[in-house]
Amino acid sequence: MNKELRDLFDENNIIVKKITIIRGVIIIDTLDNRYVIKKKNTRISSLYKYLSSRGFNSFPSLLFKTNNYDIFEYIEEVNLPIEEKAIDIMKLISLLHNKTTFYRDIDQDTFKGIYEEVIDRVNYLYNYYDDIANVIDKEKYMSPSSYLFVRNISLLFNILNFCRESINKWYEIIKEKKRIRVVNLHNNLSLDHYLLSNKPYLISWNKSKKDMPIYDIINFYKIYYKDFDFNDLIRVYESYYPLLKEEKILLLCLISIPSKLEFNNDSYNMCLKIDSFYKYINNSLSLIDDYKENMNISIIKK
Repeated sequence: MNKELRDLFDENNIIVKKITIIRGVIIIDTLDNRYVIKKKNTRISSLYKYLSSRGFNSFPSLLFKTNNYDIFEYIEEVNLPIEEKAIDIMKLISLLHNKTTFYRDIDQDTFKGIYEEVIDRVNYLYNYYDDIANVIDKEKYMSPSSYLFVRNISLLFNILNFCRESINKWYEIIKEKKRIRVVNLHNNLSLDHYLLSNKPYLISWNKSKKDMPIYDIINFYKIYYKDFDFNDLIRVYESYYPLLKEEKILLLCLISIPSKLEFNNDSYNMCLKIDSFYKYINNSLSLIDDYKENMNISIIKK
C-alpha cells in the first residue's frame, strides 16, 4: 500500500489487516470493515450526487477520496442464480432510466449520422457475405464450415434486409420529432456488475453516459444472447419502463446487425464460429417476431 493510502487510513484511525487484489481492484480488510479502492474517476462523485438527486441510490457509497484513489464501501454479495440476476438487472436499469429521464432537442445531424452508419454497415455486410457465398458456390468439394454457412444463409440475408428496412422506418419517424428521450445509462452492464446485499447495487459506473435508453439493453444482449431469453427480459424491463415505438425499432435494428465473420482454413473452429454466428441471428429473429406480435411494430421481415 502506497504512502497516500497509508496516510489516509492513519488519519482516520483505520488499522489495515490485509490487502487483496482481485481483477485489478484493491480490497482492504481492517479491524472493523472492508473497503474497495479504485483509481480515481473524477466523474464518480458528481455522478453519484446526480443519481441521488433523482432518487436512485443503488450504487456503493463513496467513503473517501484522495488525489489518486476513490475508496468505496465493500458489499457482501448474496449468491443468486444467473437467471435471477439478469431479471434483477432489467428491473434495476428500468428504475435507473425512469428516474433519470429527460428530453433533449434533436440534432438531426446526429441522427442522420446514426442512419448513414447503419445503412453503410448493412450494405457492407450484405456485399461481403454475398461475395463469400459466391466463392463457396465455386468450391468443387464444400468444407463442413462452408456447408454450414451456406445452408443457413437465408437467415443472414433475412436479418440484413430487416436491419435495412427498420433503420429506414426509424429515420422516417425520427425526422418528424423535435425532442428525444434521454436517460443516464450505466453503459457497462454485466452479471459481475450487479450485487445483491441489503439492497441491489450496480457497480463499475466508469463508462456511464447520457443517451437513449436502448443502449443498456443492447450492450447486455450482445454479451449474454446465448444465456438468457431476452424476449422475457425485455418484457420485464418494459413492464417498468415502456419503450417508445421509435426506440423499439432502433433497438431491434441495432441488436440484429450481425458481426463480420473472418473466414480461415481451420474448418473445426470455423464451424464453431459459424454456429455461434447463426445462434445470434436466430435469437435476434426470435426477438423481432416477439416484438412484432406483441408490441405492434409494423415491420415486415423479408
